[in-house]
Amino acid sequence: MQNVLNTLRVLEELAVRQPVGVGDLARAMELPKSTAQRALGTLHTAGWIKQTGGAPTRWTLTTKALLIGRQATGELDLRDVAVPVMEELRRAVDETVHLAVAEGERVVLVERLETTQPVRIVLPLGQHLSGHASANGKAILAARPPEAVERYLAQGLTRFTDTTIDDPAALRADLEAVRACGYALNQGEWREDVSAVAAAVIGPDGSPVASVSINMPSSRCDRDRLVELGEHVRTAARSISAALGYQTPDAARAS
Repeated sequence: MQNVLNTLRVLEELAVRQPVGVGDLARAMELPKSTAQRALGTLHTAGWIKQTGGAPTRWTLTTKALLIGRQATGELDLRDVAVPVMEELRRAVDETVHLAVAEGERVVLVERLETTQPVRIVLPLGQHLSGHASANGKAILAARPPEAVERYLAQGLTRFTDTTIDDPAALRADLEAVRACGYALNQGEWREDVSAVAAAVIGPDGSPVASVSINMPSSRCDRDRLVELGEHVRTAARSISAALGYQTPDAARAS
């Protein structure tokens, strides 16, 4: 119990003094340096704090504390949750990051954080995205129940480019691959000059409410890079989903 209390006290003190090193933190709290170091290690493993970089090592809070605080005050909505996570993602990959929401059968772009690179993808907010030819659309469609997928297929699959998947059987197979790996790929399927990778954001009831994507010119990526970026976007989407209150089936069973 004392270890838990020490860890919580360290979190509170770090929030006031950040960025702060272990030595300064230990002196301020009148704790042995080894005790403060153990508490920092626990908080870092749990995702509450991060290193600022450089030497000596100094620590700051992550956005997790912000998200928990907003949940406690009832001020949490999708953008509150998503934007800090999207900003971390954008900094990590330096490509444009998009947030799209599911509105009935439509997928609508609602937020964009741009890359620092001079050649970039710029889509207007409010843009309707294809459900079968965009990464955002496929990520959301793959997370929907089979009957919803069949309703979408019944409307017909518009062909936008030479690489658009317009065969129902091929799209079903592609969506199954999305479910298996946790992210959707788009290599010029909607617009030849745009490639992207996206993962669905899941709401508390288990249904997809949005998707987060990394978008870039097709000239700046190949399939291997998209797969690498898929790991990043999947982690970001899971973080947003968890902050919204979604529990994976394994986590729900354990709780």
